[in-house]
Amino acid sequence: MREQLVIHDTFVIERTYSTSVSRVFAAFTTREAKDAWGDTGDLDPIEPGKESGDSEFDFRVGGHERFDVSMQGASFRYDATYYDIVPEQRIIYSYEMYADGVRSSVSVATIEFVPVDGGTALTWTEQGAYLNGVDGAE
Repeated sequence: MREQLVIHDTFVIERTYSTSVSRVFAAFTTREAKDAWGDTGDLDPIEPGKESGDSEFDFRVGGHERFDVSMQGASFRYDATYYDIVPEQRIIYSYEMYADGVRSSVSVATIEFVPVDGGTALTWTEQGAYLNGVDGAE
């Protein structure tokens, strides 16, 4: 029987933006807004017929965000559920990542928005379980 490796790790990203909390929060609330700032540099949509499911963006408690992308010949799937949304304060969700149909990680993310002089402080904390050496917090 093959050993099933799990690495637990946490990372925190802190940024300050010189704009209002409402504007920073809004950047997470629609697919169009997230697409505008998302890092999709070398990612491509999965070829039609090869998706593992429909893409979805339903920003509400209990809602889901799902999409498939490909990179360097591999396919990846992101599948998230929103658990807590307090407008202009925080977003908490969990998500699974799949690489070529195999689950590579399960994470819980908390994004907090705090007004500061001249803008917004954003703190993004992720706690992940990275499976079988496929992925990691780095």
